[in-house]
Order: sequence, then C-alpha cells, then structure tokens
Amino acid sequence: MGAGFVVGVLGVLFLSHAAYSTIQYRSLLKITEDEFTGPPINVVMELIAGLVLCMWAALTVPGKFLSILPQSDENRVVALPSNLDFMIFNHRGKAFPLSIDAKLK
Repeated sequence: MGAGFVVGVLGVLFLSHAAYSTIQYRSLLKITEDEFTGPPINVVMELIAGLVLCMWAALTVPGKFLSILPQSDENRVVALPSNLDFMIFNHRGKAFPLSIDAKLK
C-alpha cells in the first residue's frame, strides 16, 4: 500500500467520525430540547481535514497519466482481442462522410 492510499483511508475515517459526531450532537440536542443551528466547530474542522486528505489521495493514488494522442507509440494496437464476437462493423457510423474537412489546431 502506498502513502496515498493510507492517507485516503485516513481521510475517509475522519469523514465518518465527523458524521458520527454530528449525529451524536443532534441526539444530544434532542434530549436537551435545543435547536440545531449547525455542527460544532471541531466537527467542521474534522470535515475540512477529511476533505483535504481525501482530495489529496484522489489526486495521487490513480498514478501516471497516459497519452491520448492517436499518433503516440503507447496507443498502438498490438493484437486483436481473442473474442471477436462483440466487434460490430455494421453500425450507424457509416452514415457519416468518410473525409472530414475540419482540421484541429
């Protein structure tokens, strides 16, 4: 397990504990018959910390970005899939013109 995954789990634990604390605070307010105006400041700070940890983990865990350029060497087809039953060559795409005059810049 990488550090990003551990930080993500820690962020989820922070968020779940903040949710539990808010539920517990609301039940305490029901007992004392006070009005709920918002969660306490320590729960809000825990929510912000959990959000930051989860965002950091979400940005670091997925790994390396791959190229989407069609001329990239990483995108070359090496072999056809072994199951050709799901390949469809007769579809609505044939209604489009074969050559497109628009050029991307």
